[in-house]
Amino acid sequence: MRAIVQDGPGGPEVLRIAEVERPEPDRVEVLVRVHAAGVNPADWKTRAGGGSALGLGWDVSGVVEAVGPGVTLYEPGDEVFGMPRFPHPAGAYAEYVTAPPRHFARKPAGIDHVQAAALPLAALTAWQGLIDTAGVQAGQRVLIHAAAGGVGHLAVQIAKLKGAYVIGTAREAKHEFVRGLGADEVVDYTKVDFAEAVRDVDVVLDTVGGDYGPRSLATLRDGGTLVSYLPPVDDLPAAAEKRGIKAGWTLVEPDYAAMKEIAALAEAGRLRAAIDSVFPLEEAAKAHEHGETGRTAGKIVLTV
Repeated sequence: MRAIVQDGPGGPEVLRIAEVERPEPDRVEVLVRVHAAGVNPADWKTRAGGGSALGLGWDVSGVVEAVGPGVTLYEPGDEVFGMPRFPHPAGAYAEYVTAPPRHFARKPAGIDHVQAAALPLAALTAWQGLIDTAGVQAGQRVLIHAAAGGVGHLAVQIAKLKGAYVIGTAREAKHEFVRGLGADEVVDYTKVDFAEAVRDVDVVLDTVGGDYGPRSLATLRDGGTLVSYLPPVDDLPAAAEKRGIKAGWTLVEPDYAAMKEIAALAEAGRLRAAIDSVFPLEEAAKAHEHGETGRTAGKIVLTV
């Protein structure tokens, strides 16, 4: 099969297309023929660090090709989408991928494979942060950093579905896009210090890291929640504890129940991934170059 491989750590130029052996499903695994694969910051960070020779890619939409012993959830021919094996290597930048069946859900019939491949990792990240960790409720004020990004633009939609008042940070050029997702306010972080402009929020979703965590404490009410996707820096936990703020970081994980919820929302047209750009598999390096500019709105997807 064709797959993207890398010979070592480095920039996008280390990625190349190659012929490799097709995997076979083990016990309680499915073999999925990949139609599209999402591209995420986790991919280029893994590439830069060396990763594995054949391990990039965790967003998948495709068709079940074969099932291993013990699988009853799917049959060959079923359309599925999901986030297999994260954070362990999955190798979704390829024509085929294997994984446990509950790392996938049935693909919504109303969207194509490109749309479906853009959802799993980013939507699960937003869902687990907002719903499972923060427990967002109607009427709460939620601040979402990088609201035009892959995770951020889905988080805006999910928070609005829960009835929250949503404030997003984004460059001015992306304000219309973020408001179109449902955000009630958008702050241009390049011109305004969000730590001074935003107050009395119940939940902060930090996809940026660095000093965004400590600075976000000023926006939170006492007893609020700060959800970060990167380990906290400096004395953030101690400073948060003094004000009764729940602060910690979380890493997304495969979640069959949440994937079914996401699929239902997508099928109903209530949750949609914005597609920034689409590249063929062999142009994975160009997709990484584009993603690393930090100027994307929504998701980048590879077609296989």
